[in-house]
Amino acid sequence: MMKIVCAPDSFKGSVSAAAAAAAMARGARQVLDDAQIVELPFADGGEGTLDALLAVWQRDPQTVDTVDALGRATVARYGLSPQGTTAVIEAAEANGLPQVSDVALQPRRADTHGVGQIAAHVLEAGAEEILLCIGGSATTDGGTGILTALGAQFLDDDGAEVAPGGQGLADIARVELGRLDPRAREVRWRIAVDVDNPLTGPEGAAAVFGPQKGADEDDVAALDAGLGHLAQVLADTTGEAATTGETATTGETAEHYRSAAGFGAAGGIPLALVSLLGADVVPGSTMVAETVGLAAALAEADLVLTGEGRLDTQSLGGKVVDAVASRAPEAAAVVVIAGAVQLSPAQCRAAGITAAFSIAPGVAALGELQAQAAELIEHTAAHCCALALAGR
Repeated sequence: MMKIVCAPDSFKGSVSAAAAAAAMARGARQVLDDAQIVELPFADGGEGTLDALLAVWQRDPQTVDTVDALGRATVARYGLSPQGTTAVIEAAEANGLPQVSDVALQPRRADTHGVGQIAAHVLEAGAEEILLCIGGSATTDGGTGILTALGAQFLDDDGAEVAPGGQGLADIARVELGRLDPRAREVRWRIAVDVDNPLTGPEGAAAVFGPQKGADEDDVAALDAGLGHLAQVLADTTGEAATTGETATTGETAEHYRSAAGFGAAGGIPLALVSLLGADVVPGSTMVAETVGLAAALAEADLVLTGEGRLDTQSLGGKVVDAVASRAPEAAAVVVIAGAVQLSPAQCRAAGITAAFSIAPGVAALGELQAQAAELIEHTAAHCCALALAGR
């Protein structure tokens, strides 16, 4: 019996990962109705990860009252594993740019307090592990809002709490943890990142992502300096720390925080969670692969169908297609189905991809392709499976 695994990302703006996997499976059954077909919606830790994991877990999303990046009341979704021990939070449900798109962006004011409120809720629900997906944020506060919601206090020289968001970072003189929810340190945190930017500098959180959040040149300079200052305060708070397997001074630890790959994601969220809660920063696709059991699902597969909206060089940098192709059995054919294919055959082969096909049946507007995406994915999958069957 032939084994086919359908493990796509979402086709953003068109279909979810679960819908894409189902469409691929329908196409496969048109040709190979006696095959073992596994549907495994996938994601890279960014937008769509919550929905992908809920689909694999066969669970409905939970909701909680929280606040957006400007402190306004909102409702956020989160997910719980079937055992209730693992919670998945998409930070953008609370601090995302879309939630504050109705008003002028406030890059210095926006904070992550609402994300912390979601985390406090799942701790109360008994979660033992939190998978935090942090893309699409409107914030640049180094994760201080999350810690504040969990009970930490960021104080100035006079002992008063600093202003929320990036605007208060430069005023932080010390951190008080006496009121921190003890469960926040007991739970396992994994932070999914899909960028490797450092915290500060020309490639840092403020410089690269600040303009997307409304920051002008002065805002970028202030936010970058604030994050650098916070790194030193947190290093002083935790004392000497091991950064690369060796004991480091607080100055060396602060520099590690400023330069470590991935710490610039989502306005520096990893900074506070790593330094104060011992969180692990991991590539999003790796986190999702471990959570859904990708390696086990791919075992003994003959054909692996994966895909996304656009297959290009960025797809090969730890994204879904790369994660799936790198974990597929050596004997399996790995076929990518995408809205647009912008890699050459040689580039595909070098990345472990057997072949790649666009769902576009001909010249078509983007809106047309998006409206028919599920049907086109199904048809393309059927063609791929017919070719695979002929090859056997």
